[in-house]
Amino acid sequence: MYRQDTASDFVRWRHLVSESFVALDAEPVRPGSFSGRLAGRQLRELAIMEVTAGAHAVTRTPELINQTSADCYKLNLQVSGHGLLVQDDRETVMRPGDLAIYDTERPYSLTFDEEFSTLVLMFPRQLTGLSADDVQELTATTMGAGHRLGRAVAPFITQIGTMLPTLDGPIGHRLALNVVDLVATVLADELYSRPVAEHTQQARLLRRVHHFIEAQLANPDLGPELIAAAHYISTRSLHQLFAGTGHTVARWIRERRLEQCRRDLEDPLHRDVAVGAIGARWGLADPAHFSRLFRAEFGQSPAQYRRQHL
Repeated sequence: MYRQDTASDFVRWRHLVSESFVALDAEPVRPGSFSGRLAGRQLRELAIMEVTAGAHAVTRTPELINQTSADCYKLNLQVSGHGLLVQDDRETVMRPGDLAIYDTERPYSLTFDEEFSTLVLMFPRQLTGLSADDVQELTATTMGAGHRLGRAVAPFITQIGTMLPTLDGPIGHRLALNVVDLVATVLADELYSRPVAEHTQQARLLRRVHHFIEAQLANPDLGPELIAAAHYISTRSLHQLFAGTGHTVARWIRERRLEQCRRDLEDPLHRDVAVGAIGARWGLADPAHFSRLFRAEFGQSPAQYRRQHL
């Protein structure tokens, strides 16, 4: 459902911003009158909101994180005005057309010294297909008009913002997922294009492996041997590459496949696709094996999950 909320005082605004996203402290940056507007949609696990307000600051503190864990990223597209985003010992000034990502599971602050408008997309972290360590390198950095892919993606997100009043149902949800996929591509491009001096060859190789796996999830033969051969390394070197990530190669493949299956199972456009066919589509051809893995990951069978979420 499309929602619009306005506030003519800061007490009301504090309530609105926490209710619409995650728990936040909000404070005016100067005394005087204040007004703000929130408009947008919750599209299942994703939220897209347009925020227009006067000067103020919001902060996500460690105490609030402990009270209300969200496990989400937020992406801001600055539409008008300027903002200062601070996270992970970095800060960046956001100008119109700039994109920036930040993590709701770590402290951050956003300060706006003037009236502004911004589009905010909040989505589960696992949807990017990137490791948390990779994304952490890019929080509070801008990707927009000066970024080769950011300048192409930002107008698309802007257009989605204009469609919010009519953007609903399965098509709206799918478009929101498409935005997340595009953002993940922008993030990956930024990681790959950084100088070698900032990132070791091992880190770059791990990113290449992650993206190879993502592209090959539908291949039932995907495994350490195939991955190692494609990157001209031994399987032993591949396992060593993953040793510091908290995942084995097999676990990473399994989690990425199951996440794609989960997305398909709750997509109304796939309502008529058999559960077993969804598993096979993502490389899990044995229905019984797929069901066991899915239950172990999400606590219910694929069929039960579909019934609950459609």
